[in-house]
Amino acid sequence: MEKTIIIIGSGFSAMAASCYLAQQGNSVTIYEKNETIGGRARQFKKDGFTFDMGPSWYWMPDVFERFFNDFNKKSSDYYELIKLNPAYRVYFGINDFISICDNLEEIKNTFEKIETGSGKKLEAFINQARSNYDIAIKDLVYRPGVSPLELITPQTALKLNQFFSTVSRDVRKSFKNERLIQILEFPVLFLGAKPTKTPSFYNFMNYADFGLGTWHPKTGMFDVVRAIEKLATELGVTIQTNSPIEKIVVENNTATGVLINGNFIKADIVLSGADYHHTETLLDEVHRAYSEKYWKSRVFAPSSLLFFVGFDKKIENISHHALFFDVDFDQHAIDIYDHPKWPEAPLFYANFPSKTDETAAPKGMESAFFLIPLAPGIEDNQALREEYFEKIISRFEQLTQQKIKNNIIFKRSFCKNDFVEDYNAYKGNAYGMANTLLQTAFLRPKLKSKKVRNLYFTGQLTVPGPGVPPALISGKLVAELIRKSIRS
Repeated sequence: MEKTIIIIGSGFSAMAASCYLAQQGNSVTIYEKNETIGGRARQFKKDGFTFDMGPSWYWMPDVFERFFNDFNKKSSDYYELIKLNPAYRVYFGINDFISICDNLEEIKNTFEKIETGSGKKLEAFINQARSNYDIAIKDLVYRPGVSPLELITPQTALKLNQFFSTVSRDVRKSFKNERLIQILEFPVLFLGAKPTKTPSFYNFMNYADFGLGTWHPKTGMFDVVRAIEKLATELGVTIQTNSPIEKIVVENNTATGVLINGNFIKADIVLSGADYHHTETLLDEVHRAYSEKYWKSRVFAPSSLLFFVGFDKKIENISHHALFFDVDFDQHAIDIYDHPKWPEAPLFYANFPSKTDETAAPKGMESAFFLIPLAPGIEDNQALREEYFEKIISRFEQLTQQKIKNNIIFKRSFCKNDFVEDYNAYKGNAYGMANTLLQTAFLRPKLKSKKVRNLYFTGQLTVPGPGVPPALISGKLVAELIRKSIRS
């Protein structure tokens, strides 16, 4: 029986859910508060430059393929993928960097040159990571987080010890060189937690990195947003922008619709892909499943200070993706998670999409995206943003041995206050709730409201967690829960 379904937000999880729900035969409308779709994956254009405003790493291509395959499609029906080589560089000092190639054999050789015997150890480490990947990404993450029994399988029983050790501890058992350790710890940062707090099982992210490689949609990550939008509209989904939700209307403990600009829009089911905490503030307090105390007790993934920069020349000695680990990795983590403050010496990430995509910048010019991870909820003002831009751009010049400050045509910053304003993000977080042991699977906020019938949630604060591939999976999981509810 067809149901009228309202979806709040147009991020990856909401868009994915809309496709599955429309495929089931429902009437689906997405309401997006901003002018453009994509949520955190929006696109920004200025003076011939194009920037992805959020996700910029295309990992786990198999998850994207699985999504499109569910609709008898392929990603190649919508966009072209380029495998990056090098996948990325990690800078440790002046012209001192390690390049991660696009295949494991070359990466093993790179490790071996730095630490004798580490090539063979890396092969064993990645084999285990691949085993975990097969269990996690091909099975566990496609479970809805309803019961702890979902985690108990013959395969996970054999991996039980990996839930009580950490990625950091396991990496350090096998590798001694600090630079190699940091490279192996880096991928779990996508899960929003410190390597010292992330269960060993999550080393499947290392297989995503070294085993599956780093890809780039030909004209940026927004290609994927456009692809899912096209699929959704082909399936009959309606998308309305500039439509902020004022309230979720509840009658007799059942969601009956939403208020937009004072107008009531009726629905049989309401699904929110917006920030979970914010969505619950759209309910009267009696209908909220999680208290303010609960949210304050959670470990959130970092916020970020972002800069979108246009240069009037080509930048040298840099790759498409680059990580700058020339300062204390552990101290920056402490400044994010343990004693939240602006870091004295921040690690940062730089993305130069125009190295791969000629449409990202005018000819002879360069587009760049710089990111500093920050503690959520800290102070944010223009003076701090400028201070930190000066810090990282000076280091960038020193580390890559070139002058670029005078070649900046423009820059735009985006930080905690913008995450709150544009995405209603709790404490201005950029990646949702961290995937720590006590915030995994059934221990995360639920896809289905515990207090309001016909109200559902999807996205990075619920199951399975932060990141673009998990967002696509989250959309599928919630759509399946809704399908079962409609049939019952």
